[in-house]
Amino acid sequence: MAPQARHAMADPVPNGTPDGGSCDRIAVMPQNVPGPMYDRIDRAILEHLQRNGRTPNVDLAGAVRLSPSSCLRRTKALEADGVIAGYHAELDRKRLGLGLTVFVALKVDQHSRATSRLLQEALAAIPAVVSCHLVSGEADFLVEVAVPDLEAYEQVLLDEILAIAPVRDARSTFAIRTVVNRGPLPLDGWPSGRRA
Repeated sequence: MAPQARHAMADPVPNGTPDGGSCDRIAVMPQNVPGPMYDRIDRAILEHLQRNGRTPNVDLAGAVRLSPSSCLRRTKALEADGVIAGYHAELDRKRLGLGLTVFVALKVDQHSRATSRLLQEALAAIPAVVSCHLVSGEADFLVEVAVPDLEAYEQVLLDEILAIAPVRDARSTFAIRTVVNRGPLPLDGWPSGRRA
C-alpha cells in the first residue's frame, strides 16, 4: 500500500520565535504522565494576570487571597509549567504608524515537514509578520501582517511572502476596523484536573 501524502499541519515543527508570533507554538506533551494539579486559585491568578501582567506580587496575592510567598510560588510554578508563556507590553499599532492589518491565506506546494519548516523560518524572518497559524480548510497557513499602508503591504507581499518557494497562492483580506484585539482567554473550564 502506498504511503499517504501528509498535510503540512500533520508535522508541526518546533523551534522559532519565542514571542508566539510564528507558526511553531505547538507543544508536544508526554501521554499518561501525571502533571501538576491546578485549582481555582491558579485560575484566579491567571485571570488577574491576563488583565494586568504588571501587578506586583503583593497586590496579586491580596486579590487571590494568598500570602505573597504562596502566590509567588504558584505564579513561578505556572511559568515553569509553561501555562504562563511570558509577559509583554501591548502596543498601539496606529500610533506606531502600522495602520494597516492584513490577513493572508497561503497555499503551499508539497505538503511535507521540510516545506513547513522552510515556510515557518521564512515567515519568522519577515518583520511585518506578527502572527502565523497552520489552518485547516482551503488555505494551509493564515498570516497576519502589520504595515503602514497599502504600498508597504505590496512590497512585503511581492518581495517577501511570494518569494518563499513553496507558496503557490496568497489571498489577502484587509481589516477595516479591529473589533476585538485582545482579551483574556476563557478559563471557565480550567482547570479540568491534571495537565494533559
